[in-house]
Amino acid sequence: MDETDRTLIRLLRENARLSVSALADACGVSRGTVQNRMARLQAEGTIQGFTVRLRADFAREQVRAVTMVEVAGGRMAHVVRSLRGLPEVAAVHTTNGRWDLVVDVAADSLSAFDAVLRRIRQIEGIANSETSLLLSDRP
Repeated sequence: MDETDRTLIRLLRENARLSVSALADACGVSRGTVQNRMARLQAEGTIQGFTVRLRADFAREQVRAVTMVEVAGGRMAHVVRSLRGLPEVAAVHTTNGRWDLVVDVAADSLSAFDAVLRRIRQIEGIANSETSLLLSDRP
Protein backbone atom coordinates (compact mmCIF):
# COMPACT_ATOMS: atom_id res chain seq x y z
CA MET A 1 0.00 0.00 0.00
CA ASP A 2 1.46 3.32 -1.05
CA GLU A 3 0.52 6.96 -0.55
CA THR A 4 -1.96 6.91 -3.46
CA ASP A 5 -3.80 3.95 -1.90
CA ARG A 6 -3.90 5.72 1.47
CA THR A 7 -5.20 8.93 -0.15
CA LEU A 8 -7.85 6.96 -2.05
CA ILE A 9 -9.01 5.25 1.16
CA ARG A 10 -9.08 8.55 3.06
CA LEU A 11 -11.18 10.19 0.33
CA LEU A 12 -13.60 7.25 0.25
CA ARG A 13 -13.96 7.37 4.04
CA GLU A 14 -14.90 11.03 3.79
CA ASN A 15 -17.32 10.49 0.89
CA ALA A 16 -17.75 7.02 -0.62
CA ARG A 17 -19.94 8.49 -3.36
CA LEU A 18 -17.12 10.45 -5.01
CA SER A 19 -16.89 9.69 -8.71
CA VAL A 20 -13.89 7.88 -10.14
CA SER A 21 -13.01 11.12 -11.97
CA ALA A 22 -13.07 13.14 -8.75
CA LEU A 23 -10.96 10.52 -6.98
CA ALA A 24 -8.48 10.51 -9.86
CA ASP A 25 -8.19 14.31 -9.78
CA ALA A 26 -7.67 14.36 -6.01
CA CYS A 27 -5.05 11.60 -6.17
CA GLY A 28 -3.31 13.05 -9.22
CA VAL A 29 -3.67 9.85 -11.26
CA SER A 30 -5.78 8.60 -14.16
CA ARG A 31 -9.32 7.20 -13.89
CA GLY A 32 -7.98 3.79 -14.96
CA THR A 33 -5.45 3.84 -12.13
CA VAL A 34 -8.20 4.60 -9.60
CA GLN A 35 -10.43 1.85 -11.00
CA ASN A 36 -7.59 -0.69 -10.91
CA ARG A 37 -6.55 0.26 -7.38
CA MET A 38 -10.12 0.13 -6.07
CA ALA A 39 -10.60 -3.29 -7.68
CA ARG A 40 -7.35 -4.52 -6.10
CA LEU A 41 -8.20 -3.09 -2.67
CA GLN A 42 -11.60 -4.80 -2.82
CA ALA A 43 -10.15 -8.11 -4.03
CA GLU A 44 -7.56 -8.06 -1.21
CA GLY A 45 -10.31 -7.34 1.32
CA THR A 46 -8.87 -3.96 2.33
CA ILE A 47 -12.09 -2.34 1.16
CA GLN A 48 -14.91 -4.57 2.35
CA GLY A 49 -17.83 -2.38 1.36
CA PHE A 50 -19.36 1.06 1.25
CA THR A 51 -21.84 2.51 3.70
CA VAL A 52 -23.91 5.54 4.67
CA ARG A 53 -23.39 7.68 7.76
CA LEU A 54 -26.53 9.21 9.19
CA ARG A 55 -26.99 12.31 11.30
CA ALA A 56 -26.82 11.35 14.98
CA ASP A 57 -30.35 12.62 15.63
CA PHE A 58 -31.81 10.70 12.67
CA ALA A 59 -31.49 7.30 14.36
CA ARG A 60 -32.26 8.40 17.94
CA GLU A 61 -35.18 5.98 18.21
CA GLN A 62 -32.97 3.01 17.47
CA VAL A 63 -32.07 0.59 20.23
CA ARG A 64 -28.29 0.42 20.21
CA ALA A 65 -26.00 -1.85 22.18
CA VAL A 66 -22.60 -3.44 22.41
CA THR A 67 -22.46 -7.19 22.79
CA MET A 68 -19.32 -8.82 24.09
CA VAL A 69 -18.83 -12.33 22.73
CA GLU A 70 -16.73 -15.28 23.84
CA VAL A 71 -15.94 -17.64 20.96
CA ALA A 72 -15.51 -21.36 21.55
CA GLY A 73 -12.64 -23.29 20.03
CA GLY A 74 -11.56 -22.51 16.51
CA ARG A 75 -14.92 -21.05 15.44
CA MET A 76 -13.80 -17.40 15.18
CA ALA A 77 -14.04 -17.14 11.37
CA HIS A 78 -17.51 -18.74 11.33
CA VAL A 79 -18.79 -16.53 14.16
CA VAL A 80 -17.46 -13.31 12.59
CA ARG A 81 -18.88 -14.24 9.17
CA SER A 82 -22.26 -15.05 10.75
CA LEU A 83 -22.35 -11.82 12.74
CA ARG A 84 -21.44 -9.71 9.71
CA GLY A 85 -24.32 -11.35 7.85
CA LEU A 86 -26.87 -9.87 10.25
CA PRO A 87 -28.21 -6.51 9.00
CA GLU A 88 -28.55 -5.21 12.59
CA VAL A 89 -24.81 -5.69 13.21
CA ALA A 90 -23.05 -2.40 12.46
CA ALA A 91 -19.51 -3.58 13.30
CA VAL A 92 -17.55 -6.51 14.69
CA HIS A 93 -14.29 -5.85 16.54
CA THR A 94 -11.75 -8.32 17.88
CA THR A 95 -10.44 -7.49 21.33
CA ASN A 96 -8.29 -8.78 24.14
CA GLY A 97 -9.19 -9.75 27.68
CA ARG A 98 -12.19 -11.80 28.76
CA TRP A 99 -14.16 -11.30 25.52
CA ASP A 100 -13.05 -12.22 22.01
CA LEU A 101 -15.35 -9.85 20.10
CA VAL A 102 -17.21 -6.59 20.63
CA VAL A 103 -20.27 -6.29 18.38
CA ASP A 104 -22.14 -3.04 17.66
CA VAL A 105 -25.84 -3.80 17.30
CA ALA A 106 -28.74 -1.51 16.30
CA ALA A 107 -32.43 -2.31 15.90
CA ASP A 108 -35.58 -0.28 15.30
CA SER A 109 -37.40 -1.45 18.43
CA LEU A 110 -36.93 -3.46 21.61
CA SER A 111 -38.73 -6.44 20.07
CA ALA A 112 -36.47 -6.30 16.99
CA PHE A 113 -33.46 -5.99 19.28
CA ASP A 114 -34.63 -9.01 21.28
CA ALA A 115 -34.96 -11.01 18.05
CA VAL A 116 -31.46 -10.16 16.82
CA LEU A 117 -30.01 -10.97 20.25
CA ARG A 118 -31.66 -14.41 20.07
CA ARG A 119 -30.16 -14.94 16.59
CA ILE A 120 -26.72 -13.92 17.83
CA ARG A 121 -26.90 -16.32 20.77
CA GLN A 122 -27.82 -19.20 18.41
CA ILE A 123 -24.71 -18.80 16.25
CA GLU A 124 -22.66 -21.98 16.50
CA GLY A 125 -19.37 -21.21 18.24
CA ILE A 126 -20.60 -18.51 20.60
CA ALA A 127 -19.84 -19.76 24.09
CA ASN A 128 -21.02 -16.74 26.06
CA SER A 129 -22.13 -13.15 25.56
CA GLU A 130 -22.95 -10.03 27.52
CA THR A 131 -24.91 -7.09 26.14
CA SER A 132 -25.03 -3.49 27.32
CA LEU A 133 -27.62 -1.09 25.92
CA LEU A 134 -26.33 2.34 24.93
CA LEU A 135 -28.52 4.83 26.75
CA SER A 136 -27.08 8.20 25.75
CA ASP A 137 -24.25 9.71 23.77
CA ARG A 138 -24.21 12.77 26.03
CA PRO A 139 -22.39 12.38 29.38
